[in-house]
This record gives sequence, structure tokens and C-alpha cells, in this order.
Amino acid sequence: MRYVTNLPYATKEEEHVTIPMSDGVRLSAHIWRPTSSDQEPVPAVLEYIPYRKRDLTAVRDSIHHPYLAGHGYACVRVDLRGTGDSEGVLRDEYLEREQADAEEVLAWLAEQPWCDGGTGMMGISWGAFAALQVAARRPPSLKAIAIASFTDDRHADDMHYMGGALLSDNLAEAGTMFAYGTCPPDPAVVGDRWREMWHERLENTEPWVLEWLRHQRRDDYWRHASVCEDYAAVRCPVLASSGWADGYSNAVTRLLGHLDVPRKGLIGPWSHKFPHLGEPGPAIGYLQELVRWWDHWLKGVDNGVMDGPMLRAWMQESVPPSTAYEERPGRWVGEPDWPSPHIRQVVHPLTRHTIEPPREPADLGGTPDGEALTVRSPLSVGQFAGKWASYNAPPDLPYDQREEDGGSLVFDTEPLTEQLEILGSPTVELDLSVSEPVAMVAARLSDVSPDGAATRVSYGILNLTRRDSTESPEPLEPGRRYRATIPLNGVAQAFPPGHRIRLSLSTSYWPLAWPPPKPTLLSVHEHSSTLTLPVRPVEEPDEVPASPFGEPEGTPPLATTQVTPPEERWEVKRDLVGYHAELDIVKDRGTVRFEHIGLEAGRRAQERYTAVADDFTSAGGESTWTMTFQRDDWDVRVVTHTRLRCDETDFFVDATLDAYEAGRRVFSRTWNEEVPRDLL
Repeated sequence: MRYVTNLPYATKEEEHVTIPMSDGVRLSAHIWRPTSSDQEPVPAVLEYIPYRKRDLTAVRDSIHHPYLAGHGYACVRVDLRGTGDSEGVLRDEYLEREQADAEEVLAWLAEQPWCDGGTGMMGISWGAFAALQVAARRPPSLKAIAIASFTDDRHADDMHYMGGALLSDNLAEAGTMFAYGTCPPDPAVVGDRWREMWHERLENTEPWVLEWLRHQRRDDYWRHASVCEDYAAVRCPVLASSGWADGYSNAVTRLLGHLDVPRKGLIGPWSHKFPHLGEPGPAIGYLQELVRWWDHWLKGVDNGVMDGPMLRAWMQESVPPSTAYEERPGRWVGEPDWPSPHIRQVVHPLTRHTIEPPREPADLGGTPDGEALTVRSPLSVGQFAGKWASYNAPPDLPYDQREEDGGSLVFDTEPLTEQLEILGSPTVELDLSVSEPVAMVAARLSDVSPDGAATRVSYGILNLTRRDSTESPEPLEPGRRYRATIPLNGVAQAFPPGHRIRLSLSTSYWPLAWPPPKPTLLSVHEHSSTLTLPVRPVEEPDEVPASPFGEPEGTPPLATTQVTPPEERWEVKRDLVGYHAELDIVKDRGTVRFEHIGLEAGRRAQERYTAVADDFTSAGGESTWTMTFQRDDWDVRVVTHTRLRCDETDFFVDATLDAYEAGRRVFSRTWNEEVPRDLL
């Protein structure tokens, strides 16, 4: 990344500004703005997240907020209530109170003498969720949003559930927020009230995984803040981006296809990162794109930002399987609209271990009834699946799929005679039967090289009890034939000549997804089961320049010192005596000293997923976080631990929260709860 200091506007910053809410709670804001805005007001751009602006996001914030301020914007980073230096308690994600707070923040910004009355919202992940959800509420000052790595559907396409199956990230992300939501504010900012504010958080927080497990169907809990319930509610322009390695690769194209506002989509090869910090690379000059976006929609500059294709996407080339990549080779392609007129849905029948050449859908109905192909996957299928949403640290992408394929039902094409490219969401339609009333199918699409190595390209999961409805699931009748459609995650991928395309079906995918109560025998009927690929003809023009983006740039990051080293680990372990299997993940940032405030902060997260042999009720997950903050005589620590277990009928949550001051435990609470399994 190129760091720049010579910007069009001189800037100033205010590190702690309190914004009053209507119920008396005060939120803490960090504001960067042009010095000239005292005389010449500018638009304001809000990023609204719970991840501690004063320390834990301070380095990242220092790269992009001063950059945008230096181009003529008041950039405002607000801690959600109950986080960082804001008052109150954060009880769950995307609550009505959170969104009402955001509307009040925008109204406050629009009234400031340095703001011209126009506002925008930006962010990644939670910040993008917040911006999209608030846009659907139509606050009068909000003129446009720019969002990265988000969803419009909180149940069907988020880290909680996928195809009605429970994701392990439901536990992992609940553990993250259990830790962040119980950290104290900084006494250097809030003064002597810090301890009172901290204990209010400690006493009023419960593990979020409990509430998320209580809603295993698509109900009003998930419909709230799911913009897909009413796309027409969004009336402002939207710049939407994500990465193919992220868990949120699908929402960009859904917004492009359903919104009726000016909109642009951008999907790169990235994991869960801003595009200017994108990993795997290439990262792009995203902040320059934001300046053009805001200049047009907040300042009325006629700069052609809406020219060119609606969607710009990175067409990935074939690579060997790896758990991490520095760069993904490929090229940028553009689509004028979405759905794209360039892309054809090509249907391939499935026969005995073969993906047949394409046929027209009308030609499939008369195909004679085919043989039933069967699989009962071991619980070990999925240990090389990687994370639902890759962060690229520790290395967390799927590894070579050949071992996974050993416990799967596999279909291959013949070696390709010419390059084939897909862009969009593949789908699998199965004519199937199962042996148990609760069952799942995981479908994986892989690029198989001539030497046999299999790189996963996309995947999808379906809890078959939700094959017709996630609101009203029904148990399966063993032996009865059903039709089920499994959408795979969207992707842009080029398959070269000589390679094969592989579809793999399994009845477990642990620990990425929680297994059903019992092992299941899946029967798939050939001929009447199909794989549909969204084929983008190679001869179609790319519609974008070879290098449509500038080099990544931002302002210089804050100075920090690494006091203790970070640690990253991703280990798969198998005990062939007791048949115990374990995935152990460590993401330890070490201790970092933030020189501008003289604070040392540490974060260590550990996840562990275990199972024994093929006992599907032995599956269990744990999330442990340790957060430390130290300055002079201020020394605090929060340790959270959440464990999720199951039997055939229930989930069991055991959790602890311990808080320490100067090495002495000052708060401790334990939870032991049961949540019934609901056809899951």
C-alpha cells in the first residue's frame, strides 16, 4: 500500500466527541474533518461498529478515515452503545435500538455547523450491515452508502445458518461478541465512571449463542433487519463489494438484481477484508473509488462514477489447493446488468460418477429412471473445509479436497477440451431419498488438475428438512423420494483445458456445519439429478480495462509496537487409538502498544472443534477469548469461554465470563443452558 500525506484538504481530528441519544445514553465518536469545514461545511460519512475505535480498530481507521477527510469529508467513527467508550450495553446484533441510535447519530451529524446536511454511511461486515439496514429506514440526510462483506438475508446467508444448517461460525462469532461486548471503556476517556460502565456491561451480558440457537427457523427474529424482506425500502445509491473467499460473496449480486436505485457491484478474490487491504490479492485502490463515489453522490460532481459495467468481478484462474494465497491470478471482467445477458445457465445431468455434457432442461424430463447412487459420509468429511468466512489469518481456506472426496459421492466431467468460465451461483438439483428424518447434503464444486489435486471452487449446504421452507420445516420420510435444490456460493472461476470439474456430495461437513443427529444414507438418482453452471462464454468481452483500479493507498497508520509476538495456528489432529478428531484454531494478535495513547492491548482467540469416530452426537465446539488492556496502574482482563455440545434432541451451552482488575477476579458468571434441536 502506498501511504500518502499530501492531500487536497488539511485536516483536524477530535478523538472523543459524545453524541447524545434520546434515552440519555451518550455514544462516543472519533471525527476527522477538513480544517476549512468550520467555514465551509462538508458532507459527513459515518462508520458505525462495535469494535473499539480508540484501540482495536485504531490502526485500520487511521489509514482510511483521515484519507477521506483529506478529500473533503467529515469522517465519523462511532462505537455502538455498550462498546468502546460509548455508554450502555450491547445485548445482541442489529437490534431496533441500534438502528434508532444510528438514525439519531445521522441527524446529529447533519445539524453540526461543519456539516452541509448530507451524510453517507460506509463499512465492512457489521458496519456494512448497519449501513444497509439504516438505508432501508430512509433517514432524510442519508444520500448514499458504500458497503463491503455483508448480507441482506440474516438467516439464509449469514454466519448463523446456511441452507437451514447450523454453522460453526454461529458459535465462533458469538464468542467474538461475548468478548468484545464485555470489555471496559478507557478511563483516560470516560474518567472515574469506567468501572461502573464496565460492570453494567458484565452484569447485563449473556452469551449471544443462546439467542441465536433459540431461533433455528426463519422467524421474525431473522426477518428483522433482513433487507431482502423489502428491497424497495432502500432508496439511496449503493456501492456494494465483497470477495470470493469471503462468506458474503452472494449478497452483492442479489442487491444488483433486486434494488431499484443507482448501484454498483465489485467482487474481488479477497477474504473478509476491505478491498484496499484485500487478501488474497490483488488489493485495489478502493479508497480512491470511495472518493469518486462520495464526490458524485454527496457533492454532486459529474465524474462518471456510474459509467461502465454494473458489476466488476475478478475472474479467478486455476490454482493448486492451498489454505492461503498471497495473490489469486486472474483478470477483471464486467457485466452491464445483473442478471447478466452474457451468462447462460447450462444444465448437466448426473450419471454414475459422471457430469454429463449439457442438455436442455426439456430433454431431461423424458430420461428413464436412473440407478440410485448412495453415500453415508463419515464425520471426518469437512476437516479440510476451512472457515465459512476466510480472514486469511491464520490460513483458513479449504485444502486439497481428495481426502474429503473419499467420503463423498463424486461426479466428474471428462477432461475439458477448452477453457470454461463461470460467473454466478451454480446449483445442484437432486432426486434423492434418505434413511433418517433429519439429514443434510453438502455439495462441493472443485477444479481437478491433471495430477488429481482438487481445489474447492464453491460449495453449498442444505438441511433437507428445510428443502421447501426454512419457516416451516418438516421431517423426512425415510425411503421416500424428494427433489431438493442446493444453491452454491457465487464465484467467478476459469477452468483450463485438461482439467475436470468435480461435484462432490456428502451427508456431513463437520466442523464447518453442525452434523445431523444420526449418520444418514443418501441415495441420489442419476439422470434426474443435475448440476447447473452459470457459464460466461470465453469470447465475451471483459468490458473493463485490464487494470481498472489504482494502486491501494491510504494515510500512514498510527504508530504501534509489537510487545509480545502474535501466534496463528490451524491444526487437524486425529487419535487412531480413541478415534478422537480435533480441529484447533489459534488467532493471537499478541500484545500491541498504541503509542499515541500509551496503552497495551492484547487479543487471543482459540477455537476447538472435536468429535469421536462416527458418533454424530459427539460433535462439540469451544470458543475462548482473552482480552487485556494495560496502562500505568490500569490493568484489566476479560476471559470468556463458550462450549456447545449436543445429543440427538438438544444442544447444551456451557459458558463462563471472568473479569480481572490488577490480577484479581472482580466478576464471574456461569451459564449452563439447554436448547432443543428443531429438526437440525
